[in-house]
Amino acid sequence: MRVVILEDNPILAEGLGLLLGNSGFEVVAVAGDADEFAKVMADNAPEIAIVDVRLPPTFTDEGLRAAIEARRLRPGLPVLVFSQYVEEVYAAELLAAGSEGVGYLLKDRVSRVDEFLEAVRRVAAGGTVLDPEVVSQLMVKRSSPLDRLTPREREVLALMAEGLGNAAIAEKLVVSEGAVHKHVGNVFLKLDLPPTDSGHRRVLAVLAHLGL
Repeated sequence: MRVVILEDNPILAEGLGLLLGNSGFEVVAVAGDADEFAKVMADNAPEIAIVDVRLPPTFTDEGLRAAIEARRLRPGLPVLVFSQYVEEVYAAELLAAGSEGVGYLLKDRVSRVDEFLEAVRRVAAGGTVLDPEVVSQLMVKRSSPLDRLTPREREVLALMAEGLGNAAIAEKLVVSEGAVHKHVGNVFLKLDLPPTDSGHRRVLAVLAHLGL
């Protein structure tokens, strides 16, 4: 699987490159800023781009804007944002442009290498992977429909947004799968969403309802 990395920290970029390379990925290019990223994207044919948010020269939102532009030029390009920060405006725009093959993970909250690698594979395959903190910050701007949900239903919705199915949610919450099925049904009912058992489709439906 061909990967392009957009990361200005040379130590982290090197570490990501080694980790991915040792795990069966082919890192075809590493860029340190948005301009270099645009060039390597044009010169290569990556199957996924892993991007940081804050890059030179302003260290604000260059990475996300570069990712949005890359997906405009190559619709459907899988992008995994891997950052310390949640940039709400451009994160919402990235998802609004098409949430298939999109991920947003926070560096400080990824504690296991295998989880990160699985997220890369899932996004590359067209899935959606969102850190619960990212979901929380994006949802707060559209909180009115969520006021209908109970605290447990909010927990279930957050795990749905991570792309988990009912069995995985039940394991995380230490409840029965039947209880999760009921909560999922209530979530869809209260958010006026059509019920479905597809984890990825559920994420897309939730994001679409929230206008992301």
